[in-house]
Amino acid sequence: MMLIEETAPAAEALPVAALREHLRLGSGFNDPEDGAETAALTGFLRAAIATIEARTGKVLLQRRFRMRIDEWRDRLAQPLPLAPVTAVEAIRMDDGDGLATDLPAEAWRLVPDSQRPLILPTGVILPNVPRRGWVEIVFSAGFGTQWQAVPDDLAQAVLMLAARYYEDRGSDSHRGGMPFGVSALIERWRQVRVLGGRGQREVR
Repeated sequence: MMLIEETAPAAEALPVAALREHLRLGSGFNDPEDGAETAALTGFLRAAIATIEARTGKVLLQRRFRMRIDEWRDRLAQPLPLAPVTAVEAIRMDDGDGLATDLPAEAWRLVPDSQRPLILPTGVILPNVPRRGWVEIVFSAGFGTQWQAVPDDLAQAVLMLAARYYEDRGSDSHRGGMPFGVSALIERWRQVRVLGGRGQREVR
C-alpha cells in the first residue's frame, strides 16, 4: 500500500493561540508573538499532530489522501487506513498496461465508520484487479476543517505534546517515548492499523 497526503492543514486552522496560552500556564512562556515565534509554534503543532495521527489512525484536521494498492484486501470489503472518512472522491483501476479508468460510483459505496471505514461493493464483490494493475482511492478524512471540530481529548493531547517539543528544543538530551498524559488521552482512539492490501504480488 502507498498512502500519499495530498493536502496539509491550513496554518490558520492550527491552535497557535491555544498553545501560547498552554505554554504560559505550564512553563512561564513569555516570548513575544512575532513571526518567528509563530512559525516555530506552528512547526511544533504540525509535528505533534502528525505523531498523534500516526498513533491513532485518526485524522484531526480534514484533508485529502490518495491510496494505491495492488489488490483488494478482500473483494467483499476494502478497509481504509484512516478515519473518519468524510468522502471518497474517486476509485480508479489500472488495467496493467497503464490505462486507468474510474470505477462507476454505482459499483461501490462508502461505509463511514469512525473506527474502520470500508469500501463495499453494491453488487456481490469488488471488481477483479488485473495482473500488474492497481487500484487508487482518493478520499477526504478528518474531524473537520477547524480546530474546534477536533475531540477535546485529542486536542489536549496535541497541545501537551507540542509543549513537550517546545520545551525540548535545542536540547542534546531528548526524552524518549510518549508522555504518559498524552498516551492516556489518546488511548481510547487507538486501534490496530489496517493494511490496505494482503501483500505485494510478485511482478512477472
